[in-house]
Amino acid sequence: MPGFSGAIDAIRAALEAGEVTSEQLVRDALDRAHEPSGEGARVFIAIDDGALDKAMDMDAARLRGSLPSPWAGIPISIKDLFDVAGQVTRAGSVVLDGRPPEDTTAPAIARLLDAGLIPIGRTNMTEFAYSGVGINPHYGTPLNPWDRTTGRIPGGSSSGAAVSVTDGMAAAGIGTDTGGSCRIPAALTGITGWKPTAARVPREGVYPLSESLDSVGVLAADVSGCAVLDDLMAGGKGTVPEARPVADLNLAVLDHYVTLDLDEQVGRCFERALATLSGSGARLTPVRLPVIERLPELNARGGIAAAEAFAFHRAQLESAGDRYDPRVASRIAAGVQVDSAELVALRTARAEMIQAFEALMAGFDAMVTPTVPIVAPALGEFQSDEDYIRLNLLLLRNPSLFNFLDACAISLPVHPTDTAPAGLMLAAPADSDRSLLALALGIEARFREMDKAPGFA
Repeated sequence: MPGFSGAIDAIRAALEAGEVTSEQLVRDALDRAHEPSGEGARVFIAIDDGALDKAMDMDAARLRGSLPSPWAGIPISIKDLFDVAGQVTRAGSVVLDGRPPEDTTAPAIARLLDAGLIPIGRTNMTEFAYSGVGINPHYGTPLNPWDRTTGRIPGGSSSGAAVSVTDGMAAAGIGTDTGGSCRIPAALTGITGWKPTAARVPREGVYPLSESLDSVGVLAADVSGCAVLDDLMAGGKGTVPEARPVADLNLAVLDHYVTLDLDEQVGRCFERALATLSGSGARLTPVRLPVIERLPELNARGGIAAAEAFAFHRAQLESAGDRYDPRVASRIAAGVQVDSAELVALRTARAEMIQAFEALMAGFDAMVTPTVPIVAPALGEFQSDEDYIRLNLLLLRNPSLFNFLDACAISLPVHPTDTAPAGLMLAAPADSDRSLLALALGIEARFREMDKAPGFA
């Protein structure tokens, strides 16, 4: 955005002060999206033709003093899973090309439109949202802003959403998160990714992956941006909670399962983040949650996500399976192995794990883990199916834990400037959303203060 970091608060303030217009912001976002040498062609599956007209409408409303909300006129992007009246929902696939435009808009998106936010377009994604990698053979793969010379994955499934933010094509991206699809690309690209409690934001009008695990989240430059859009989509007015001081926090540091196989950069950034929190007065307690050690076994045949995805896609796979990304089709088809008895057992195990997690967290404000254990791999590392499966499972391992636990969670960037992005994940039990965002705001502020301190690296 011209002269701004992309943080929604800064853009709102600039609009209010008359330093920039919505038309200028949207023109700039569209210019970046259409830049021949940029990532826009891979970021967006479709551009919203009416974006500029909507921006001018918001500028006129501002002059009249009749804006629908303080956030009106700010450009955002929308993942290609959301129904918007007059647009085709393709879910990152060519299988749905022939669908007619939607008659209605998903409630979560309708609330943003009612608040005057302006969609730039529909963002690219892993087909049907079924991967943490972000590769799409149909529409191309947006490259991670870090080390574009090498060409690295953006993470998925909300790949285009992340790069729309990093490359200034939108102030924030609306995504979905079933196993980390907001938090993984946020961690790998160096921005903030939010996953609410699944039931917090309505999921009607969102192309489903797993009805038990899907949630509607946000990718933004900072916590405040996530908080604003989360509140709007949940039916609020876009309020941001007051930041909690880090010195007030009692944090559980999950050990073992989420800290296995950390690469050097992620391990170093995680330890740096913990040292910052501890040095700022937060009380850190290492904890174990033994029940989660069963997750690899429970998910060995695809788990709840595969079973529910297969139930939804079964007829479509039979009629058009040859048009799917083969790697996505094979993962969905694996759900046929999960019969009704096993699915009942999986849901029972999940309920027991949620209970154990909530009992453990009774004395803590949040749980702390690395978001993902590795930095963004190069696209060349995904040539073989074996490598794709291995790396995808590694990327999904930590964030998907908190979908299984029906938690809310956020990924914050914690890497030093000019190094590979790495994320710190904060999580809390269901319906702790606003309190988690409040403490994330305090932690984010402290990290930024420390990054400015001489000699801190």
